[in-house]
Formats: sequence, structure tokens, C-alpha cells
Amino acid sequence: MRTVELLAPARDYASAVVAVDAGADAVYIGGARFGARQAAGNSAREIARVVEYAHRYGVRVHATLNTLLWDDELPEAERTARELVDAGVDALIVQDMALRRMDLPVELHASTQVSNRTPEGARFLAEAGFARVILERALSLEEIRAICAATPAEVEVFVHGAICVGYSGRCFLSRAMSDRSGNRGACSQPCRLPWDLVDGRGRRIITGKHLLSVRDLNLSHRLGELVDAGVTSFKIEGRLKDAGYIRNVVAWYRRALDEVLAARPALRRASVGESVPDFEPDPAKSFTRGESEYFFDGKRAGVASFDTPKAVGERIGRVAQVSGGSFRIDGDADLAPGDGICLITPRGVVGTNINAVEGRRITPNRIEGITPGAELCRNYDRRFSLALERSRMRRVIPTRALVEASAQGVIVTCTDCEGLEASARRDVPLERAKNPEANAATLRAQAMKSGDTIFAVREVEVRGGEWFVPASLAAELRREALAGLLRQREERPLEHRILPENRAARYPSERLDADGNVTNHLAEAFYRDHGVCAIERPLELAPSLEGCTVMRSAYCIRREIGECLREGSRLRGDLYLEHGADRFRLGFDCKACEMTLVECPRRRMDKEKKH
Repeated sequence: MRTVELLAPARDYASAVVAVDAGADAVYIGGARFGARQAAGNSAREIARVVEYAHRYGVRVHATLNTLLWDDELPEAERTARELVDAGVDALIVQDMALRRMDLPVELHASTQVSNRTPEGARFLAEAGFARVILERALSLEEIRAICAATPAEVEVFVHGAICVGYSGRCFLSRAMSDRSGNRGACSQPCRLPWDLVDGRGRRIITGKHLLSVRDLNLSHRLGELVDAGVTSFKIEGRLKDAGYIRNVVAWYRRALDEVLAARPALRRASVGESVPDFEPDPAKSFTRGESEYFFDGKRAGVASFDTPKAVGERIGRVAQVSGGSFRIDGDADLAPGDGICLITPRGVVGTNINAVEGRRITPNRIEGITPGAELCRNYDRRFSLALERSRMRRVIPTRALVEASAQGVIVTCTDCEGLEASARRDVPLERAKNPEANAATLRAQAMKSGDTIFAVREVEVRGGEWFVPASLAAELRREALAGLLRQREERPLEHRILPENRAARYPSERLDADGNVTNHLAEAFYRDHGVCAIERPLELAPSLEGCTVMRSAYCIRREIGECLREGSRLRGDLYLEHGADRFRLGFDCKACEMTLVECPRRRMDKEKKH
């Protein structure tokens, strides 16, 4: 049967446990170095703890080593990789092809940072020994389906969380504006800054808006289509998010994916265990910049978040009237004191807390800036957050028990839902029970108990109930049997696809441009061995990016503001994005339906602008 995986982020051990308990089939976590989220690094020892906990449920652990490497970093990168392998990780997620050349005894996944966007590229990566390709987030269902059909590698897609507006692994905007590079795990997220849109004559068309900030992804209602397209792994973004976000969002997607699998008997989930939340999951109540399916149905407008790059939360309604220190909303809403709200007004976003609620009348902590017509959102639901914090959600493995008593002794055998079993026995003389029915009932009750183990005994069979077994002995044997079953689960190896590199595989192009990210001799050798003849010096090593394309994107500002060139835009000539002294010329490839940013010389700021 084909397996389907729900893949959750983990910042550290604690959040990994939360993800597993909430129902993840796999977690991805950063090593000590060379991960695309520098702030989410973990030691090999910490990751070994994650592996130990996760493998009990058949949950896989994927470690991220998905940054570009310099030549002098290769020895340390290899040491880090091998430490992670020794820690028991099931796969390494990599961007730099140098790691492919290190003959690591582990499954390799091609990170989204490789910028996996085409069937040809995905097919090549499978031939080059990658067990899985992780796709770019800007792809449509049609494009994803074509990639799945073209490659024998597993296909992983992001289904929830933040979206990089530029193609992953091909964005150099952060490095152009600072000394922090997204390809080195330290993106400063300049795409979330306020920008001015300026024409070639210096006229400001839009001022102070977050023109490159896009809404967050939510494909929870499209999982069935992705499964049918051939997708194996459904990935939630958020290695920097808190435990509440992970618990809530993973529980939501667990439920949604289980519904999809229930309608497709030929598919099964990739791990085992039941996770029943003690709260009602709702991703709108965790960090979100507003929900979007992005370009899943093709490129379209309405995916940007111009007003704020911060979490706006769930939309409640609009302000109908403001008077004194309170305001009235235009509809009923389940708001409460302590909730955090933000109001989107023509002059910007106003954030505050609620002090009191009387019907539709809301008294905020501060009223300044709140105007009639403002859109009201709740970005902190106090009661829901408390429910998350108090959650004691557990994950259990359904198990059945068999108690067999005879004159010579008693055996307790526990068998889990995958057929693994363990027994505990005592060879002791037993006497006949005075009340066989009561004795059998006691044995059944003792065997049903599972305490704080990972097992939930759902079914018990008692044979030989006419032989009296002390309750204390039955409990002791049940504990031993469950402990033995746990050892079996911990010691059982998971399946992996550790593939060799086929040196005869040909890269889809004979040329790699400067955004191809070849930054060390091992990566260069990899591409040349696979037929690449010309490799430009990478932008990551360029002393200056002036005049270079620092971002290529499926997102288009023209489309977003209703000025698409293919639909007769009134805006002609060059357009620029400006933030402070930084200036970038926008390019529009209408045939490919892509936008580019080219770095211009930095502007000279007068004293007034500097202040």
C-alpha cells in the first residue's frame, strides 16, 4: 500500500514531542549548523532524543542541512551530517550537492531550497539518488501532478504556513540589503518590509505598503486532490513557531488527512497511533497573515498582505460605530475580555486588547486610531490559547491483550495494531478460583490498564479464568508485557530508501547561471559529472549584487494591483521598489508570468529622509 505522511516542524525536543503527540507521521528539525533556520539549531544528542521518542510510533525524523556550503566548511558539514546519521535520523534534507557527494549512509531529500519546479529537474534528482524532492510553494496543482508523474522520487509539498515570495533557494534580496543570506540560514525577511512603488519619473504610485508580503498558505481543503496527484508528504511550515501553533495546526491537518485516507482504502498513513485532541483545532486561531491557497489553481491576484506582515488572525467583522472609549461591530462575534485584536484602517493597522464586551459593544484597551469601517480581526483568542496550554493531548497505540492461566502458571501477551507482540509469564502453581467469573473479570480489568504508557489496551481475552491469579501478579505481568512491547517498537528499524548516485544521469541543462548556487568544489564536480559545461560564479560569492537579479517570483505586483501588462495596464515604463536607500528595478516576463527584482545603485538619502 502507498503511504501518506503528515510532516510537522520541530524547533527542539519539546516541540517535536508536541508534533508527534498531535499526530505527525514525521518531523523535520535542524541540526547544530547548516540549516535554513539558524535560530532553530539542535545538537546531535538532542536530536537523538527526538528520534527515540518518535520511533516508538513509527514517526520518522528528518534533519535539515539545507544551506549552501563554502569549501572550508565541507569537513565540518560532513561531520555534522554523520553525527546526525549516528543519532538515528531517517533522512537529511539538503540544498548543497556537496552532501550528495559525501556517500552518507542515509536517505537524502532535495530541499525546496534546490528550487524544485519542473518535471525534468525532479526526474534528474531521483536519478541522482534523492529519495524525495520537496517542491517550490508557488506551483499549481497541475504542475505538481506533472512532477509526480515524471519522477520515481517521493514528492513532498508545503500545505500550510509562511510562503517565500521569491522562488526558494533563488532569492538573494536579504543578502543584497544586509549581510544576512537566506541561502545561509539567516534571511532577514526584507520581503515583509514596507515598500514604495515608484515609476521611472520618480512618481510614487504606492507608498509605505508591504508590497512583497504574501498571505500564509492553507491547503487543508485540497489534500484529497494532492493525494490523487501522487503527493507522498504534506508539510507544515514553522520551525520557529511555538508549541501551541504546532499542536493546533498538526491536529487540524491530522483530522483532515485522516478523512482523505478513510475514503481511499489503497492508502495508509505512514505511522501509527491515535491522537484525540482535547480542544477543537482551528488554524485561524494560530499565527497567520491571512489564509491563501496561493497559486494552487493558477496564478491570480488577491494573495498579498499589503497592510501588515504580522499575524492578523481570524476575521470577525467591521467597526460600525465608535463612541467614547468603545466601538460597536456590525455582527455577532464570540469575543471576550483578554482577546487580542487588530483593526485594519486606511491609516494602517491598530492593535490592542479587549477590556470588556457587551453584546456587539467592545471596549478596547485603547481606542486611538479605531475608525468606522475598519476591518476587525482577532489575533489572540485568550480562551483558545488557555485550552492549548492546558491540553494533555496524548498519542496512544491500540493494543490487545491475552491472559492465559493454567494450573502451571499464567502468561500475559500484548499485541499492538501492527502485530508486534511481547509476553510475560510466571511458572507458579495456581489453585482453582472460587468464583471463576469474578476472577476472569478481575484479570480482564487488570489487563485493560495501560497507565502512562504509549499503549491503549482496547481488547482483552481471558483463557483459563477458572484458575485464580492474584490481581497484583496480573498487573505485574501486564506491565512487563507492555514494557517488552515498547522495547520492540524502539528497536525495530524503519524502512529507508538510501539510493546511489547514478553518474550517468544528465542534468536538464548544460549551463548553470549565477543563481544556480554552486559554492564549492564538490558541488561543481557533481554538476560537471552530470553534463553541465558552463557554471557561472554564484551570486552568493559576488562582492556586489548591483545590476543582478536578486529575486525571481511567480508573484507579480502588477497582477496584484490590477495593472497586468497582458490586460492593458495604464502603468507603462519602468517600475521600482524602494525602501530607504535600497532600490530595485522590477522586471516582468509576461511569457513565463514571472516578476524579477534587479538591484540598483543605493540612493543618496537627504537628512530629512534619514530621520
